[in-house]
Amino acid sequence: MTPVKKQRLILILLMVAGIATAVTFALKAFNENLMYFFSTSEVVAGKAPEQAKFRLGGMVVEGSIERPGDGLMVRFVLTDYSKEVTVEYTGILPDLFREGQGIVTNGRLNKEQVFIAEEVLAKHDENYMPPEVADSLKKVALQQTIGQ
Repeated sequence: MTPVKKQRLILILLMVAGIATAVTFALKAFNENLMYFFSTSEVVAGKAPEQAKFRLGGMVVEGSIERPGDGLMVRFVLTDYSKEVTVEYTGILPDLFREGQGIVTNGRLNKEQVFIAEEVLAKHDENYMPPEVADSLKKVALQQTIGQ
């Protein structure tokens, strides 16, 4: 092999190694930031990851909003009309947050099976419901219909 061909081969191998490294880092970052959506029934059934962040959606149960203490901590219960999950959030809730409304939260499940929310997202207007919550509620309604 001539020195020129040897240099070209080394250059091509270095480029392939660089591209492979970049793709590896990109896929790792994507996987770390990926957040799956779970309904309250799926969380109660143990399908949600224990240490990873995920999205939890459902309807805020009437009369479940509590504000223990003087801080910004709020505790409420989410349901998909089948199962319920307690949610704790520290921060300012969206203006549109209220009981009986569909919301989506981002956070983690702790060891006591309480969802610790880092962000709470409320619907935009009277007719809007987050698509994940609507799909989850339809799935539970279908399962209840089939189960009867």
